[in-house]
Amino acid sequence: MLNLKFSRQFGCGYARVGSRRDGGLYDGGRILTDPATPMTRDPQLDPQSPRPDSQSPRKVLIVGADLLVAKRVSEVLPTWELTQATDNKAALALVENSCFELVITGEDTTGSEDVVLLQKIRLLRPHTRLIVLTDESTPADVIAAIRGRAFSYFSKPYSESSFVEMLHLATETPVWDEGIEVLSATETWIRLVARCDMGTANRLLQFIHEVVDLPEEEAEKVGVAFREILLNAMEHGGKFDPTQHVEISYVRARHMVMCRIKDPGEGFSPEDDPNMVSSNPPDDPVRHLKLREAEGIRPGGYGVLLASKLVDELIYGEKGNDVLLIKYVEQS
Repeated sequence: MLNLKFSRQFGCGYARVGSRRDGGLYDGGRILTDPATPMTRDPQLDPQSPRPDSQSPRKVLIVGADLLVAKRVSEVLPTWELTQATDNKAALALVENSCFELVITGEDTTGSEDVVLLQKIRLLRPHTRLIVLTDESTPADVIAAIRGRAFSYFSKPYSESSFVEMLHLATETPVWDEGIEVLSATETWIRLVARCDMGTANRLLQFIHEVVDLPEEEAEKVGVAFREILLNAMEHGGKFDPTQHVEISYVRARHMVMCRIKDPGEGFSPEDDPNMVSSNPPDDPVRHLKLREAEGIRPGGYGVLLASKLVDELIYGEKGNDVLLIKYVEQS
C-alpha cells in the first residue's frame, strides 16, 4: 500500500515522506512518488530539519528586468519580499543562498532554458514553486516543465487574469507536488493523472492550454469543453476528494485533437441523470436546477451540453465515467 504524508509547509518546506512499489508511477487510482526524487525531511517528524522563520516575510524571486511583471507581482503579493535577478544564472545563485517560496522566470528566456533552471532549483529546493514565463515555447518544453513539477507555465501572449489567478493559487495552496503526474508523453500523445481538487484542475487547464496546437478560436473551444468535462469528472466522479485522481489523455493527430478523461466514480447515464439539463421535460426547462438545489448540489448541469456544442464528438464509455472529446481539424 502507498503511504504518503504531506507537510503543510509552504515554499522551502521539506514536504514528503512516503513509500512505493518499485514498479510504475501509478497504481489503483493513486499517485505514486518517483524513486528518482530524493526523499526530503518533514519538520514534523525530524526536529533537525530547518524551518522557515514564521516571522520573516515570504519571498518571491523574479528573473529578468520586466517591470510590468514585477509591478503585477508586487500588487498581488503586497506583503512579500520581492527580489529580481538579471538572468537564470543569477537566479540560481540567489536560490542557493536564500529560501524563495516562489520563483517566476523571465520572458526573455526560452521555455527549454527555464526548464533547465527548474531542474537545477529542484536539486537545491525540491518544493519551491516555479512559474515559467517565456516568449518562446514548444509542446516539448511544456511537457518537460510538467515532468519537472513546475507550478505553472505561460507563453506570450498570455491572459493577465489567468496569471494573477495562478499567483494567488501558488501562494495559497500548501500541497502541490503530487497533484499532476505524467505517465507518458510525446508532443502528440500525453497521458497523465491529476488530483481531484480545484487548484490542480486550474493548473492542469493552463498546462493543456499551452500544449494545444490549434488556431486560437478552435483552441478556445477545445479548452472550454475540456474544462467542463474535467470539472464534472472531479466533482461527480472524484467528489473533489484530493485522495482520488482522474486519468487524462491528449492526442494530436493530423486531422483531429482528442482528449480522454476518466474519473474514479461509479459512472452515470447522461440521458437519465435528473441533475442535468438534458433530462428536463419540455414543459419544465429548469427542473434540474430545482433538483440540484434540493440535493445541495451547486447550480449547474449545463457542462455536458456546452461541451457537446463546442467539439465535434462527445463519446461516453459504457459505464459513464470515461469520455472522449474529439475536434476535427481542417488542413490549411
